[in-house]
Amino acid sequence: MLSKVFSAAAQGVEATVVEVEVDLSNGLPSERLVGLPDAAVKESMHRVRAAMTNAGYNWPFNKRVTINLAPADSRKEGPLYDLPIALGMMAASEQLQPEKLDDYLFIGELALDGHLRPVRGALLFALLARVMKKRGIFVPPENASEAAVVDGIQVYAPQTLPEAAAMLNGVATLEPVRIDIADLFNRPAPEGALDLCDVRGQEAVKRALTIAAAGGHNLLMIGPPGSGKSMIAKRLPTILPPFTLVEALETTKIWSVAGKLSAQEPLKTRRPFRDPHHTTSYPGLVGGGVDPKPGEISLAHNGILFLDEFPEFDAKVKEALRQPLEDRKITIARSAATLVFPANIMLVAAMNPCPCGHYGDPKKACRCTEMQVQRYMSKVSGPLLDRIDLHIEVPHVPYDELSSERSGPASAEIREKVIGARKVQQERFAGSPTYSNAAMNERQVQEYCKADTEAGALLKNAVDTLGFSARSYGRILKVARTIADLESAKTIDATHVSEAIQYRNLDRYKNL
Repeated sequence: MLSKVFSAAAQGVEATVVEVEVDLSNGLPSERLVGLPDAAVKESMHRVRAAMTNAGYNWPFNKRVTINLAPADSRKEGPLYDLPIALGMMAASEQLQPEKLDDYLFIGELALDGHLRPVRGALLFALLARVMKKRGIFVPPENASEAAVVDGIQVYAPQTLPEAAAMLNGVATLEPVRIDIADLFNRPAPEGALDLCDVRGQEAVKRALTIAAAGGHNLLMIGPPGSGKSMIAKRLPTILPPFTLVEALETTKIWSVAGKLSAQEPLKTRRPFRDPHHTTSYPGLVGGGVDPKPGEISLAHNGILFLDEFPEFDAKVKEALRQPLEDRKITIARSAATLVFPANIMLVAAMNPCPCGHYGDPKKACRCTEMQVQRYMSKVSGPLLDRIDLHIEVPHVPYDELSSERSGPASAEIREKVIGARKVQQERFAGSPTYSNAAMNERQVQEYCKADTEAGALLKNAVDTLGFSARSYGRILKVARTIADLESAKTIDATHVSEAIQYRNLDRYKNL
């Protein structure tokens, strides 16, 4: 007898349909699993057989068993096919009524006693079930809240194989899992949440941070050890605009594929902040592996990627940032397929000005030679620096400011200004995929970043004197546009351009 059960496979951050076909026929008893399964899928035969027998179901030992995972030309990975294989086997052996199998999508790993274990990518599969117009999806209990954030689909989370079979046979019922999306977004921030007013002094750096948040610009902080670079970077998420539902789903899909969601956080409602160590490997940052998974760049999608001790990252890792900073995506090519992971990030990097950290410090003498300083600064290539919009110095904070009470506006106040600037940009780019000033293409820069006569003369003089590249010229205009947006100015004037040029001060080090 033949049965068919619908399951799914993840390809990047999208899901495709997998049909699990089970055929039982007379002949020499054997078991064969076909359809390009990986090792984890091949081992599912042993798990399914043990789970069925331990749960009280019969395994057809006297039959020729053929299981096909279609389409047969795409590789199947992971243990998520245990549940659909078991249900297909039960339907083919007439231990399960097959009528309801077509109404649902099934995913889940089976323990040897028949309990369901969590898998990666449940959110993607729930979205696929909705596209397929299925009545619902069966997932392990740990994946239920993650899948339930998808509207228009019923999510069932049986604890065991017998529970799933009982519902499909009509002898028991399961209540669908439901999640209140509004409640997830309205959850209060954890106690002791960070705030930018905790940072003493550093008003110029806070200003640069506000501009970066308002326009989605990349930021590089240069300063001696202990000047507060990491402390400032960790507070940047507190002034970013809140997540929209679309952004939250985009980001959650990546975390779902990576297997990093928890039952307590089924939907990413706050912008991610990822800060990998400088020893992180290339696959760890970019993604990949035999079973390709998203790396730190993609996990920071719609949020912040903070790279402390920036020059100490491997050169190959740093140069891998070029594509995502330009194209907002990561492409991983393999012999069998090419996967694309979203990577719409704000890069925030921090570095010392020299190996000892005190080059240019008026109070501590630098022990490095000019050659050592040049070699250290050259670890960050010119093309990569061109893709970072703002370069800002973070000096030591004087004692009077350190010992003072909280200084400057709170994060909530700055966030309101940032949200106001982003609304201006949303209206400006309505109907286009551009979401902020930092993401403008060349045509949009020409259209929306027109400077007045005085500003144009100032910019021309700066380009001729400092030798800015064409990319740096465009970045200056984008930053000037954001500064004008913060001031509700329609035209870019000389003060906006002057401030934007000041944020390219790393060229002073390049010309040592």
